[in-house]
Amino acid sequence: MPKDSGARRVVIADDPGALARVVAERFLVRLRARTGDGRIAHVALTGGSMGSSVLEQVAAHPDSVGIDWSLVHFWWGDERFVPADDPDRNAGQARRALLDAIPVPDENVHEMAPSDAGIDLDAAAVAYAAELARYGTDEHPWPSFAVCFLGVGPDGHIASLFPDRSEIDVVDRAAVAVRDSPKPPPERISLTRPVINSAKRVWLVLTGAEKASALGLALAGANYANVPAAGAKGRKRTVFFVDAAAASEVAADLIDADY
Repeated sequence: MPKDSGARRVVIADDPGALARVVAERFLVRLRARTGDGRIAHVALTGGSMGSSVLEQVAAHPDSVGIDWSLVHFWWGDERFVPADDPDRNAGQARRALLDAIPVPDENVHEMAPSDAGIDLDAAAVAYAAELARYGTDEHPWPSFAVCFLGVGPDGHIASLFPDRSEIDVVDRAAVAVRDSPKPPPERISLTRPVINSAKRVWLVLTGAEKASALGLALAGANYANVPAAGAKGRKRTVFFVDAAAASEVAADLIDADY
């Protein structure tokens, strides 16, 4: 597959641990390429066990000390609307895995508001959209992410955009409030599909046999309303990083052994 192909590509590692190391190494390569000449790198993080594992591997990697973290801004694709100290918060998980271990300025870490911040869910979504707009481009009122990380659920959801729900169709704002989420907790905030798809690189990281069907549907070009992962596409590159168990339904011609 050509290196500059815009098509989706699949990178496979043997197991979740090996996959986390592979993703971390490629992430550091991208950060060096972006910040090496003084450019800002905006990154959207994901939560969950694999999201944390990747960040832990970044923190442990010797190349991490060579990154100018003052040039990196961290955002989140979605967040659980729970109190600030709730262990389920993606931001807290990311801080424990990486952010507390690197010299990134506080102002470069852009968390979504927790439920105990004194504003309601809708106001929290509006506030995050306003924060994104502070770093907007000529094209959009949000930054262009160098990398947007996404987890993928067994149902094919990404961020907190779930199948067959109205949030997946929202295109008139950068962040959306999510209520009655099919996955607890019920209240969340999510980036919308236009923000995700304006990223230069969208990296979807998923493991386990229970994700194989969702991965197969996404690669087959399913309707994004039914399988949100099928609608995630970076402007420059879209990569599914998967372990062997999740890759059981991947066609051989989609696997990129060189990326």
